[in-house]
Amino acid sequence: MIAAAGRPYAVHALRLLPGEDVRGTLRSWAEEHGIEAAAIVSAVGSVSVAVLRYGGRKEAAEARGDLEVCALSGTLSRHGLHLHMAVAASDGAMSGGHLLEGTLVRTTLEIVIQEIGGVRFVRRADERTGYDELFPEAIRP
Repeated sequence: MIAAAGRPYAVHALRLLPGEDVRGTLRSWAEEHGIEAAAIVSAVGSVSVAVLRYGGRKEAAEARGDLEVCALSGTLSRHGLHLHMAVAASDGAMSGGHLLEGTLVRTTLEIVIQEIGGVRFVRRADERTGYDELFPEAIRP
């Protein structure tokens, strides 16, 4: 196990607007605000395009239409993101996976983010998995 303890810090409320790229907007926001560690607490809204990568696959899947965001979770920092999204189509069919660039807000996406003080979320290659993984580090607040 790799672990670092932090403490609750600022809570941020964001509203993404129609046409904004969810992953790109969150990445830019974390970089611009110097976010060292944060987690998504809540997200509600809709997307017109969902670009997701399912577990165990390398290629992306794309869904289009009036898609309701049923879940958005993950960790983010100015050093990188790891986000998962679940969406429902107008018939209720669900899909979910790793959130990729190209996922576009349809009407609105309201996101609440909890910043974590005293921790830095760093992502680097892990030879055990072959992916860039989370390496949390304790820092001075």
